[in-house]
Amino acid sequence: MTSYYQQPLDVTALPSWKALKEHRLGMQNFHMREAFEADPKRFDEFSTACCGLFLDYSKNLINKDTLQLLMNLAREAGVEQAAHAMFNGEAVNVSEHRPALHTALRRPMGDCLEIDGRNILRDVHGALAQMTDIVSRIHNNLWRGFSDKTITDVVNIGIGGSFLGPQLVSEALLPFTQQQGGVRTHYLANIDGSEFREVTAKLNVETTLFIISSKTFGTLETLKNAQAARTWYLGKGGTEEKLYRHFIAVTSNKQAAIEFGIREKNIFPMWDWVGGRYSLWSAIGLPIALAIGMSNFKDLLSGAYSMDCHFLHEPFERNMPVLLAMLGVWYHNFWDAQTYAFLPYDHYLRNFVKHLQQMDMESNGKSVRQDGTPVSCTTGPVIWGGVGANGQHAYHQLLHQGTPVIPVDFIVPVVSHNPVSDHHEWLYANCLSQSQALMRGKTGEEAEAELRAKGLPEDEVRRLAPHKVIPGNRPCNTLVMESISPGRLGALIALYEHKVFVQGVIWGINSFDQWGVELGKELGKNVYNRLVSYDAPPADDSSTQGLIDYFRGRHRG
Repeated sequence: MTSYYQQPLDVTALPSWKALKEHRLGMQNFHMREAFEADPKRFDEFSTACCGLFLDYSKNLINKDTLQLLMNLAREAGVEQAAHAMFNGEAVNVSEHRPALHTALRRPMGDCLEIDGRNILRDVHGALAQMTDIVSRIHNNLWRGFSDKTITDVVNIGIGGSFLGPQLVSEALLPFTQQQGGVRTHYLANIDGSEFREVTAKLNVETTLFIISSKTFGTLETLKNAQAARTWYLGKGGTEEKLYRHFIAVTSNKQAAIEFGIREKNIFPMWDWVGGRYSLWSAIGLPIALAIGMSNFKDLLSGAYSMDCHFLHEPFERNMPVLLAMLGVWYHNFWDAQTYAFLPYDHYLRNFVKHLQQMDMESNGKSVRQDGTPVSCTTGPVIWGGVGANGQHAYHQLLHQGTPVIPVDFIVPVVSHNPVSDHHEWLYANCLSQSQALMRGKTGEEAEAELRAKGLPEDEVRRLAPHKVIPGNRPCNTLVMESISPGRLGALIALYEHKVFVQGVIWGINSFDQWGVELGKELGKNVYNRLVSYDAPPADDSSTQGLIDYFRGRHRG
């Protein structure tokens, strides 16, 4: 495996960065409404399409010079070289001396990618064949539970990337589950008895299969839920002898899974060159495949692969991941935008934001560069949002009249899987009108004219008008697809994976480790021991000890 190391880069010292700072000063009085009025072809110039996705980025605080300067920064920061290093299997995860090869999971059969002398694509397609076998057996009623009944429900026990990605995809592609007659999928992630109770209350033990997804087979939350599931299974009439019919595993720790009672042939592989938040394309996606079928799962992979090829080969000026990434850098580092909102206008994409939150904030929530030196600029904006049009009656107020700059990505399909009257036309219209309102706003003169048209007296017009003014000039992108399909969804998710990677390269950070999540886990063990043992030494601080004492004094368990 070739070692990858990007020489520590002070991005703020690059000529292109300095040029962007000067350009930003010149854009202080730029207004998108005026730009659209001056250039009827602005939409044509600032829009592009690939992989079944259409991106309109014309409603941004940019002109031709902005775009060119941003592309210069991407080139000067080494985005192209870093992308090829990642795809070729170099150790881009520097702190853990690992490659980051989620892209290998969607490469076609017949390709070759050698890591330490081994063609890992053989392993990838071997796992796909193993998935195909089990999906076929379950869908054809050949896999049966302890009472010889067929499997109707699958519960995925996992947390983080073993949960968020698969949940997003299985929910987004629910219409394909219904078309294929696939099994129902459920997700058990949190170490919370209430969640366990709510999930299992819907299930029949005789027809339920549990998938334990854990690389080490030792993740606290996953292991505790797996043990609870086993106890539930045995308490509902299941037997130890037939436990293997109800539990399978995705893990790199085969021995632990076997000791749990899972047959070796029903243990699916995980590799350390795939991070959890990038793992839905692997056997971690087994609940997806069981829901929508292997053919659709492979279409999902194919869509992601098409975006991989686009990212790797398309010129930056038409490269969708690079465009989104550099626009994000423009707002975060030059307009002081600390958050970014994602607003999908489709019920089936309601959990897309949760997946993006982990993908982005776990990847780029870093404060040191590749060599451990402090970053020279801010990194990792806060990602938030929710399904439209619900947000229009809640946090859109902040987007339109609040003081912070909050860039927005709208995501909307043209065709609904479930047309009801003219609902979808109204939903699509809502999406477009919100993006238009963010751009146009409402001037004081327009507010006054609107109030006068309602017949209000002049003093009331002057009193109310300031409250009705909408600043506008708020940036947004609109991503449109014909409909949500496995291929387009795969491309959409891969698009944001590559966007996050490009921003990590710009900031000079490692987007593939997550040491920040470890400290809380380590301290959690110590706190637990103090909760259950009165002989344990006191906590290191009075706050933690006081809360432990409060729990002990009131806990009834």
